[in-house]
Amino acid sequence: MSSTPSSPAAPLTIAEEIDALADPDFMTSLARGLAVLRAFADTRKPQTIAQISQQTGIPRAAVRRCLHTLRQLGYVDAELNNFSLRPKVLTLGYSYLSSTPLTAAAQPCLNAVSKALGESSSLAVLEEDQVLYVARAATSRVMSVSLAAGSRLPAYCSSLGRVLLAHLPQDELDAYFARTTLTPMTERTETDPDKLRAILAQVRRDGYAVNNEELELGLRSIAVPVRGASGRVLAALNVGAHAARVTPERMVEEFLPVLRQGAQELAMLLP
Repeated sequence: MSSTPSSPAAPLTIAEEIDALADPDFMTSLARGLAVLRAFADTRKPQTIAQISQQTGIPRAAVRRCLHTLRQLGYVDAELNNFSLRPKVLTLGYSYLSSTPLTAAAQPCLNAVSKALGESSSLAVLEEDQVLYVARAATSRVMSVSLAAGSRLPAYCSSLGRVLLAHLPQDELDAYFARTTLTPMTERTETDPDKLRAILAQVRRDGYAVNNEELELGLRSIAVPVRGASGRVLAALNVGAHAARVTPERMVEEFLPVLRQGAQELAMLLP
């Protein structure tokens, strides 16, 4: 009698991940409050208690207490049962942006890259399986969504993300693929894990990644790693342009040398 293959376990909710941490010094209430704040990250619309509870798995009563506390502290506003973030929440990220050597040194470099190429440039890090933009110099809007420091994009289908993934230790990369749903963003998006691994191996060998309309149709980009003094990749630097204006070949021939020079200048300023 053949055995029925077991179905893959459902991914843990945010609440289950929090509850699974057994560290006696871990503050569950703080973790829940931060999870509630982050529930606003993927939407521009106000959120209800029920919506946040469904998204995070945190019980409604706990979500209500978190929102009440955040409102009292000035981070959240409410109209009837619809909650939205207030500008004060920006102060949480500003502390990082103003004090980290990477972001403090980045803006003049990005401005110089953008001026030299006439295209928008960005600096990003890998944060919880996504590309997190930490600095940007925009000459024009090349995506349908507006990008700025704090914006997030999928790593597997962006030039920035592929550079960062390509330099992960093998066990971390395996874990990334095990927990990431590879959703096609356009008809060109590569979602086969084996093919993506081959692409990342090539990126590691070449020292750069080119994205050809896999993240958004009409957008091409090229990215290079930014290394610290130890040689470890700390971030990725890229330039994006309209596909109708810039070919992949031109990106490699003209954009890549400028990007590499910018990455070297940034590396000299990092610990």
